[in-house]
Amino acid sequence: MRTILLLTISNIFMTFAWYGHLKFRGEALWKVILVSWGIAFFEYCFQVPANRIGSYQFSAAQLKTIQEIITLSIFPVFSVAYLGDKFRWNYGVGFAFIVIAAFFVFHKW
Repeated sequence: MRTILLLTISNIFMTFAWYGHLKFRGEALWKVILVSWGIAFFEYCFQVPANRIGSYQFSAAQLKTIQEIITLSIFPVFSVAYLGDKFRWNYGVGFAFIVIAAFFVFHKW
């Protein structure tokens, strides 16, 4: 559970670092790069321990899959609430297929 909590916090920082600057398109690129790197520092402060701790319980493929599912949970909320985008039905279907793919990664065959 600690791994998932740390990955969730990391992903919130990552989402702001990677996409938050889109709200400030008028700012110089070098400025948003520096701010994004500053935010990404905190992402790494959670991501690295999450993967280290999680590696005792999950495989690398499973850790990456967990991260992607978390991303698909956080990004739509961020996109709508922060960027003002509209969530379209086809985005939901695409995200659902990725969640279904996670079943195959975690299922014991």
